[in-house]
Amino acid sequence: MSTVLITGANRGLGLEFVRQYAESGWQVIACCRSPEQAESLAGLAEQYSAVELERLDVASEHEINALAERLQGRAIDHLILNAGVLGEKCANLGEMTQAGWLEVLTVNTVAPALLIQALQDNVAASEHKVIAGISTRVASIDDNSSGGMYSYRASKAALNQILVSAAKNLAEQGVKTVALHPGWVQTDMGGENALFTVEESVQGLRKVIGELTLADSGCFRVFDGSSVAW
Repeated sequence: MSTVLITGANRGLGLEFVRQYAESGWQVIACCRSPEQAESLAGLAEQYSAVELERLDVASEHEINALAERLQGRAIDHLILNAGVLGEKCANLGEMTQAGWLEVLTVNTVAPALLIQALQDNVAASEHKVIAGISTRVASIDDNSSGGMYSYRASKAALNQILVSAAKNLAEQGVKTVALHPGWVQTDMGGENALFTVEESVQGLRKVIGELTLADSGCFRVFDGSSVAW
């Protein structure tokens, strides 16, 4: 049975990843900060015996390393780095603070790098060997026509660079990486006016992840399979 690990699994895209992977017969390691408060996630764990819950605050290096210890020796076919924050309080000139910046960078940039570092052997030991980071089109420097969203744009652009570096460094082990734009999705972050449902987005994202080849590794893709300019 193939195994997927998903961060930020308690709501939005993360929760839908859990549901779809479990429905497809995968073993799912669903990580979130407070599993005891994640009612929807607990419901999926009751419905699907292959869903296991793990406590993980991605802002804690200690918890990342502790998770890696617990998972030592287990193969992880798909590592989905989904946990993220929008950084609304650090989005515009005139309201940014160092503390706000560091909070966004810790979750969106540093945590994925540390998770790749901690779980690289687990991914390399698997059959599918894919690391997928949930990025965003607004991380594209080429596509930035409006400015704003300073910390979010920068933190996700840095995540993209991490994924490209990991593609180079882990290629000999057959590990592939991809930065993913999920579209404007109807989640707490995207809002109710967004264009796509979480079901549509995750279906597309899973297809991109599942079809990724070593030749594609380190690419930046939309959930529909199209490419995003860096």
